[in-house]
Formats: sequence, structure tokens, C-alpha cells
Amino acid sequence: MSARLVEFIDLGLSDYKKTWDYQTTLFDESISIKIANRKEENPDKHQVTKNYLIFCEHPHVYTLGKSGSEANLLVNETILKQQDAEYYKINRGGDITYHGPGQLVAYPIFDLETYFFTDIHKYMRALEEAVILTIGEYGLKGERVDGLTGVWLAGGTVDARKICAMGVKSSRWVTMHGLALNVDTDMSYFNNIVPCGIEDKSVTSLSKELGRKVPMDEVKEKLKVNLANVFDYDYYEE
Repeated sequence: MSARLVEFIDLGLSDYKKTWDYQTTLFDESISIKIANRKEENPDKHQVTKNYLIFCEHPHVYTLGKSGSEANLLVNETILKQQDAEYYKINRGGDITYHGPGQLVAYPIFDLETYFFTDIHKYMRALEEAVILTIGEYGLKGERVDGLTGVWLAGGTVDARKICAMGVKSSRWVTMHGLALNVDTDMSYFNNIVPCGIEDKSVTSLSKELGRKVPMDEVKEKLKVNLANVFDYDYYEE
């Protein structure tokens, strides 16, 4: 058994703001513990941080990262309301993206410094690797594109299309936010944005590529296992 433990939490379909607040609570708890530990000279009095992996789907919502441009949201507030979609400016990296039913969102809240490694670039590549392994189980060849985060099909070609978007925040080597894998997503909602601020690339989903509905629970199980294998941890559920 690995010395690394991660609590797995499946929220199902969960409101974006409510989930963001929940993530923030867990994130802040870890940071508070780390700050307290650095002030406490007696190692025997140090508290232990925990690692979490949250899976969920969100109702229709667009989120804009702190490095993004509002110009990449192509519709106004009226149209968003007509489509039952929300919009948030958030504190992750990256530009604009869409979340909605049929998309598997994963939020790892990991204390990288204590349990894993202190390298955000390596962390992002590990997240990508878990997704590449997962879609590979469906016969799809996931790839990376130089200079762009996420997982792509036909990367580096005119047919390049993104199947998984990523954006993270970290502080004191604790992470939040994460990845969004399109499983059986209504792709028409991506027409309202310039996905991730990239104008010349399209987006896709597992169901679109395979020409059939892919069960969400099946993908969840595969991604859960692949994340554990890539990061070398054991997971449990409360």
C-alpha cells in the first residue's frame, strides 16, 4: 500500500459555486495547517494535511481564468439566461471554458510538497497522462500539444481537437481546480465561447468520437484508477 492516501468524493451533479466553495474550504484547511506547522518548532505538534479528489458534473456554466479574456465569451447575459447557463470569473489559470452535464470534472486538492513533488509543470503533465490512459482504454490516442495544456486528439494537425481542458490554482504547493473531460457533453454550448482562448482548434467528446453514448460511471472508474496509478496513491471513501 502506498503511503499516500487520497479521499475520493463524488458529488454527482453539483452547482458550480457550491462546489467551488467546498473546494476552497478544503484548500484553505490544508494551507492553514501548513502555515501553523511552519510556526510550530516542535515537530511532534505538527498537524497532518489531507489529500482529496472530487469528481462531479456541473449544470451549464462558463468559467474564465485569471489570465483569460472576456472577449472569448461570445454571448451576452440575456442569451446565457435563455440557455440556463451561468458565468464566473475564477482564480485558476487558463482562459475560458465550459462545464455542463455529461462532462466529468475532477478537482484534486493535493498537498504536493508533503506527499508528491514540488513541480507544477510535472503535476499538469501527470493529470494529462491519467486522461491519456483513460481515453486510451476506448481506443483513442490522446496527445499533448506544445505550449497548450490539456489532452488533444490529432494534436499538431489541422484536425486537432481538445477532449480535456485543464486549469489549476496552487498556493504553498496545495492544488485546487483541475480537469474537465468531455464524455457525453452537449457540444453546442462550446459555440458560445472561444474555448480556452484558442480560435483555430475545435473540441470533442468521447461519445462524439466513438459514435455512441459512453456511460459516465464507467469513465469515472477508469479515471479514478488511472489518477491513482499515475500519482501512486491509494484512495478511500468516507
